[in-house]
Amino acid sequence: MSRTRKFPDTISIILAISVLFVILTWIIPSGEFDRQIVNNTEVVIAGSYESVPSQPQGIGALLMAPVRGLTSAALVIAFIFVVGGAFSIINATGSLNAGIGNMISLSQKRPVFKKFIIPIVTILFSLAGATFGMSEEILVFVLITIPLSRALGYDAVLGAAVPVIGTGVGFAGAVTNPFTVGIAQGIAEVPLFSGMGYRFVVWVVLTLIAAICLQRYARKIEKQPSRSPVFSLSGKWDEEQKDSPELPPLNRSRKLILAVFAAAIITLIYGVNSLGWYIEEIAGLFLALAAVSAIIFKMPVDHAVKHFVSGAREMMTAAIVIGLSKGLLIIAQDGKIIDTMLHGVAVVAGNAPGWVSAEMMLVFQCCLNFFIPSGSGQAALTMPIMAPLSDLLGVSRQVAVLAFQMGDGLTNMIVPTSGVTMGVLSIAGIPYDKWFKWAWPYLAVLFLAAMLLMLPPLFLFDW
Repeated sequence: MSRTRKFPDTISIILAISVLFVILTWIIPSGEFDRQIVNNTEVVIAGSYESVPSQPQGIGALLMAPVRGLTSAALVIAFIFVVGGAFSIINATGSLNAGIGNMISLSQKRPVFKKFIIPIVTILFSLAGATFGMSEEILVFVLITIPLSRALGYDAVLGAAVPVIGTGVGFAGAVTNPFTVGIAQGIAEVPLFSGMGYRFVVWVVLTLIAAICLQRYARKIEKQPSRSPVFSLSGKWDEEQKDSPELPPLNRSRKLILAVFAAAIITLIYGVNSLGWYIEEIAGLFLALAAVSAIIFKMPVDHAVKHFVSGAREMMTAAIVIGLSKGLLIIAQDGKIIDTMLHGVAVVAGNAPGWVSAEMMLVFQCCLNFFIPSGSGQAALTMPIMAPLSDLLGVSRQVAVLAFQMGDGLTNMIVPTSGVTMGVLSIAGIPYDKWFKWAWPYLAVLFLAAMLLMLPPLFLFDW
């Protein structure tokens, strides 16, 4: 009797990649660049690469990587625990479900409205990624987009894809993202946020492609739910929707809570964009939102605490996944193999025609993102090399920045070393293999578009 093999779960995949990274530290020679501080950012010094004694990692590094990763990602992990607990309190009031129900009713009365919900929300996430660099924050919003997707008759994959792909194309077409374009342009010594016109064109093209792809998938799933990658895992969710209890009414207290929620989102955007808020401030904001919601709903304190603990507990797997993903990067850094790969690509690209080298920069940034999914970290590592290299090739430094931002934004949607993406999949209950199989065709389309978008600054105008 044949036995069906089950694809490894997310944590198993990350542990397997950890072993691969350890093996690579024995194969790839160790090397490093000298570094200096520029605008409060540690960057490498071009031309300073030197081989160093081999730093192969062993069983000890493999065993310590999870703990070191969890420690290194402690702030993000604390963030998702707090936000998960806060959202559990907000969900207990029924306000979000009531708001979703109201939106569904509107779409039923005006079917044309339903066609625009997914594209509009995708564009909003993309705009957030392109302007103020929304990243970890999508771990908050996925708690809304998945129920919204299911309520509209779609699946959890679409609910996870809207924030992940939305912010991904936003990062790829970033216009004023301070964590990617801001740092990269500062290191490349070009005016901050210059070249905004063409970057806006890139953002529009990539965002439209993403919105169209996700809307087409939504229509496909609406017509035939069994085509969902998670249909067999989540059960016949379309049948479950029919049997689910009615959504709560949108009464006065729930309207007030939604108003406070909207105010909190506006405050978040302002705080991140203008006040330099990060994880601690955002977590505090949602904790305050949960407290105010509980007061408006007249929820007893012991009930609120119980819901908070329950919500935080549901984030446990996501927290472990994020910590383990961070542990992968620690192995590569300790083995000193990342600088060696960067040096090798710089040598190869330097011997190719300008337009080929530009495309090679894009491909390399995509590959390097497997090892360094952090946009700011990747900018600090690669731009000091790629910017001078572009001068030697007769290519604008803006093109080097563009290759970096598109490579970073697009591949973060799918690399298993991205703690944010893997955290979203964990929250959504989507196995990584199913996500990869579903996402790679869309990523291929976006990557092809990115390669084409690299060409106009090389041939059509002087950037």
